[in-house]
Amino acid sequence: MKIGELSRLTGVSVRALRYYEEEGLIRPERGGNGYRDYCDGADEVVRQIRGLIECGLPTRIIRDILPYLDGPADLLPQAPCAQMLDQVAAEREQLDRRIRCLTRNRAAIDAYLRAARTAALAAEDGEAAMRPTGV
Repeated sequence: MKIGELSRLTGVSVRALRYYEEEGLIRPERGGNGYRDYCDGADEVVRQIRGLIECGLPTRIIRDILPYLDGPADLLPQAPCAQMLDQVAAEREQLDRRIRCLTRNRAAIDAYLRAARTAALAAEDGEAAMRPTGV
């Protein structure tokens, strides 16, 4: 698939896709004409990259994490320095905080929807009770 099609499928701009390639996050094949050709499944990888970026992870960490998203759990990373491990741990803690916040927000939205639906049903029942019978 060409870069424009991948962009349309994922909602990621062509410019961002080129940036992902520059950062080593995706590796399209090149046709004889020099056009990028993305393999099947590239759209899912791009969505995963986008999700990790939206979570605040820098691309250099994403590059290291990508093989673990769908790969075997026994992959052995290159020995990272202590600072890198600390940064990845800090990013994970930040993700945990965001997940807790999102979970609270979802619970609040669910509670609102339940209350709103109950109120809507009560309003409908009240209107039905006020209508004259036989009309």
